[in-house]
Amino acid sequence: MFESVLVANRAEIARRVIRTGHRMGIRTVAVYSEADADLPYVGEADEAVAIGPAAPAKSYLDASAIIDAARKTGAAAVHPGYGFLAENADFARQVLDAGLVWVGPDPAAIEQMGDKIQARNLMEQAGVPVSPGSREPVADVAAALAEADRIGYPVMVKAAAGGGGIGMGVAADAAGLAAAFETARSRAERFFSSPEILIERFVERARHVEVQILGLADGRVLALGERDCSVQRRHQKVAEETPSPGVSGGLREQMLTAAVRAGQAVGYRGAGTVECLVDAAAGSFVFLEMNTRLQVEHPVTELVTGIDLVEQQFLVAAGEPPSFDPDAVSPAGHALELRVYAEDPVRFLPGPGRITEWEEPSGEGVRVDAGYRAGNTVTPFYDPLLAKLCVHGADRGQAIERAREAVAAFRVAGPKTNLLFHAELLASAEFTSGDYDTSLVSKLRQP
Repeated sequence: MFESVLVANRAEIARRVIRTGHRMGIRTVAVYSEADADLPYVGEADEAVAIGPAAPAKSYLDASAIIDAARKTGAAAVHPGYGFLAENADFARQVLDAGLVWVGPDPAAIEQMGDKIQARNLMEQAGVPVSPGSREPVADVAAALAEADRIGYPVMVKAAAGGGGIGMGVAADAAGLAAAFETARSRAERFFSSPEILIERFVERARHVEVQILGLADGRVLALGERDCSVQRRHQKVAEETPSPGVSGGLREQMLTAAVRAGQAVGYRGAGTVECLVDAAAGSFVFLEMNTRLQVEHPVTELVTGIDLVEQQFLVAAGEPPSFDPDAVSPAGHALELRVYAEDPVRFLPGPGRITEWEEPSGEGVRVDAGYRAGNTVTPFYDPLLAKLCVHGADRGQAIERAREAVAAFRVAGPKTNLLFHAELLASAEFTSGDYDTSLVSKLRQP
């Protein structure tokens, strides 16, 4: 095992990686922008290095500054967390070329899965179900219309190199497709420096369900259960749970098998996620994309399996076996994660500001992964995620009840938060019944 690691990220996920690093006896190095100098993770690392101003392009996205910080501090490895450079194959190669250990999959796997069209084609060849869609980038509106006629409306339009729901749009007819295409292309160029667009069949009343995979150092790929991520606003996740209440035992086994096959197709190593769309009415699923990193919602898998996924990432990167028996993984109970954002709980618009009060809930089955504390300022430069409130119970009913109590006990003053939304979600008949899909948030917010 390497003796030190630089965490190329910030806030909540940086604290998360640092915590496991310390438990394993690994010296941790944090990097921070001028805007983040007083955040908890900076002081919790064994060493911290300032890498630039607030703008991400001049700090957390500056690969050379991060690698220089690793060299100066003697860090042996780099853990990218999620977001920023986590799925940047060029950055992974730079880390390796600098003689450092990359705590993540091979850059080739990142590259293959980073392009949604290439990923779809590869998964189809590997026998993983995919939805009807384009096998090559759609160049213009005319080509988009022709492709939609072939696939059949409604269709989903999205950036081939994108993620996070940015630029996604749904079109029910030709007129809607023209507008969605132009919006997706402009946002793809702006956010991902690639104008390539993918079109695929839109599944109505779909659930967004993903499978956690772990590629071991010996070449085996494991599936550690699924997570339901259907509670979304603007195609971005707000709450997750495992196991999914909308997936039968038979369908679950099919999804886990397909996810392992997906990981094997790219020789995957480390923690990754195979995302799928589930047609609950038909009892079927299709491949959506593969995230070649640790997911924001990984704690729910940890709560039901007892497996520390960051620890496994370190072990795989060091070429060591896992700390658990791969043949004896047995998820138990039910877990929920509620993402606590500094945002308006009705319109979901970011609301930065200084935190004047911060009191986290506690108790049996409650876990809070937070990036902030009282006195910190939530700036407009980064994603407004404040914390992840996670709960575990013997069953779904107990988990929901514990989540309700934890939400009521979570005190944050200063910026607006979406805690009120989470209270409404947990009280809604749609969510508690388990019979919901990706339209749930819009239904709860209808006037």
